[in-house]
Amino acid sequence: MTIRPIRTDEDYRSALKRAKTLFGQSSQNDLDELEVLQALIERWERSEYSIETATPAQAIKFRMAQTGLSQRDLIPYLGSKSRVSEILNGQRQPTVDQIRALHQHLGIPIVSLIGSSKHEPAARPSSTSVAAEGALRKLGLMKEKESLASFLSRSKASAPAVAMLRKTRTERTNAKTDMAALEAWCAAALVRAEKITIKKTKIRDPKKAARQLAKLSTLPDWHDQIVTALHRMGIILVILEHLPGTFLDGAAMCRGDGVPVIALTLRHDRLDNFWFTLLHEFAHVVCHLGPDRQVILDDLDVKSSEAIEAEADAFARNALIPPAIWKPIDENSSPEEVLEAAEKAGVHPAIAAGRWRFEHSDYRRFSKLIGRGDVKAAFMPA
Repeated sequence: MTIRPIRTDEDYRSALKRAKTLFGQSSQNDLDELEVLQALIERWERSEYSIETATPAQAIKFRMAQTGLSQRDLIPYLGSKSRVSEILNGQRQPTVDQIRALHQHLGIPIVSLIGSSKHEPAARPSSTSVAAEGALRKLGLMKEKESLASFLSRSKASAPAVAMLRKTRTERTNAKTDMAALEAWCAAALVRAEKITIKKTKIRDPKKAARQLAKLSTLPDWHDQIVTALHRMGIILVILEHLPGTFLDGAAMCRGDGVPVIALTLRHDRLDNFWFTLLHEFAHVVCHLGPDRQVILDDLDVKSSEAIEAEADAFARNALIPPAIWKPIDENSSPEEVLEAAEKAGVHPAIAAGRWRFEHSDYRRFSKLIGRGDVKAAFMPA
């Protein structure tokens, strides 16, 4: 599509229609086009509709009407159903993280979301960060009388990635996230990683290595095999349950000595989710971590238009089931055809079943094949 300036209402409507089709796309060309369109749309709205003078609630409702979004669609960006209602009713102003999420995901101008009201002050530790402290003490990672601030200070000495967290955070972090709890989780994961001795190495063929990892899913002792295989590749795997207020599936981080760490929460406790998250974080390790980006956090329930997230999603999908094998599968495919695709790819049936459920938004089918409860039973036996 040839992009041109917006000069009329008809141009504006066409640009909105095109932008709506680009939301959720993963190719770099589509992402670039969407970014340019959002800038043009924002400029037109400022000049013609003075949307910057509207309240944050009015700005959000305006975008909802344009794109056909419901209040339910805003939950990943604003929080609970009641929090969405409070913001839309003008009873509460969006937080900085919520503003960031609405701007990045829905293209609402930041100036429209700031409004004239002040944001809520953080006068005392949140209930979620207090709960996170309790969880870390139960896990033996925090000392009995140690404060969260002291724990983070102690952790940052050996884990500089935590100190960079606020600068390197990606847009695939839930707007409901409590930053203190999030930092605590990252620090705790790196504290565990510090205890593992491993050799730094270089993965010469990341795609081949990813396929080898995916094929471990069919083995009876797959959970042990993963740890061993990743160690041979110079990658540490840490399993650390999610803390209150974190909303995480996983993360890719660098230890103090540069050794990469994949940390998973297992919060959904399904085989299909586990394998996709593992390969997604593996993609971040081999493609995206570096001196300027030492931690990448992922809530995979949140959609993202960020390039590195789209790349990691595609990498994980193709590593688990190569495109040529999955190409014949569509919404009318039989259970036998879906399972045959898993067999051809050499992966656990849960991986194919979970992918079909996600792509067709039908979570009633294959519910007995996705391995619910199998992951924690393997990594965290009672």
